[in-house]
Amino acid sequence: MNPLLSRLHPYPFERLRALTKDIVPNPALKPISLGIGEPRHATPELIKQAITDNLKGLASYPATAGDPALRQAMAAWVQRRYGVTVDPRTQVLPVGGSREALFALAQTVIDPTKARATVVSPNPFYQIYEGAALLAGAEVAYVNSDPARNFAADWASVSDDTWARTQLLYVCSPGNPTGAVMPLAEWKRLFELSDKHGFVIASDECYSEIYFRDEPPLGSLEAATKLGRGFDRLVAFTSLSKRSNVPGMRSGFVAGDAAILKQFLLYRTYHGSAMSPVYQQASIAAWNDESHVVANRDKYRAKFAQVVPVLAPVLPVALPDAGFYLWADVSELSPGGDEIAFALGLLAQYNVAVLPGTLLARASHGINPGAGRIRLALVAEVDECLEAAHRIVSFITAQRAPS
Repeated sequence: MNPLLSRLHPYPFERLRALTKDIVPNPALKPISLGIGEPRHATPELIKQAITDNLKGLASYPATAGDPALRQAMAAWVQRRYGVTVDPRTQVLPVGGSREALFALAQTVIDPTKARATVVSPNPFYQIYEGAALLAGAEVAYVNSDPARNFAADWASVSDDTWARTQLLYVCSPGNPTGAVMPLAEWKRLFELSDKHGFVIASDECYSEIYFRDEPPLGSLEAATKLGRGFDRLVAFTSLSKRSNVPGMRSGFVAGDAAILKQFLLYRTYHGSAMSPVYQQASIAAWNDESHVVANRDKYRAKFAQVVPVLAPVLPVALPDAGFYLWADVSELSPGGDEIAFALGLLAQYNVAVLPGTLLARASHGINPGAGRIRLALVAEVDECLEAAHRIVSFITAQRAPS
């Protein structure tokens, strides 16, 4: 058995199930889950039609590199979205969703024979970053988010010694769970560090198309281009799951450094990570259409515009830069600022599931940056999210009432 498996931590939802196993939710109320970030808006008809029209693809083995038409559609989307030109032959590669690729890239680029091989990760973070690092034989350096700076990762807190042994840096912008978007100045600093120390930057951008400002979030390839830089040691990850409401299709792509993608393709060829021909054709349809993405974004905007004002009088919440999460502060609403106690009480009394922030982070520099916070995933339709918001208000109001 691979001894590195023993280094893995239980996944947040496993930990949550363990914490709630003895909880009996209020049976008088329908269960509502704001815990899992699984898009639940309807899948666009054009994607379902493309699947139906291309079922003949089930009779063929897919190429790991994907259909040239698919890579062209992906490259064309990068051009439209970011104004960036990538070569569809060498700088774009289809993947089975961003999760699979984020894990696999670490197995490709990490050299565990080097002393204290290190992966730098934001904190809180998408748990795949940590698992990928540990199974690649690396250690993880966690970079806490700073609430005073819109939850931006405090990259300045990383020592020169840590950067010197870093082989891979995970960046998530827009961030999960905070929704923060990295500005160009931060990208400039990270590119300078990468150039100095030689580490690869893996930029997780799967929430890029759900945003609330007029200007879309800055992407890593776009930032590199604006700074007059190539894509050296840079790989961007994106997915159709959130953009197009097809989490079950497991379709996305990576783009960036051609030399890294060449080795990544070699790894994936042996790993058996080819996308079904059926889903390749459906992905072409999805990447080539923007109208369903605009409609999806408008639904999220309308939903947040209704839910946030309901919660704001009793719960410190703010509209994120992007994404579909609220990163809510409950530190003043539960004894000792215990977000787990808050989440368990809410589930028991009002049958609403949320994710405690400490399950998404690790203790680093003396604190767990998820402490005192909960993540609310506003992925259901607006009526269900509003019902959950009203129940949360009732729960907090009851908590505050004199006994």
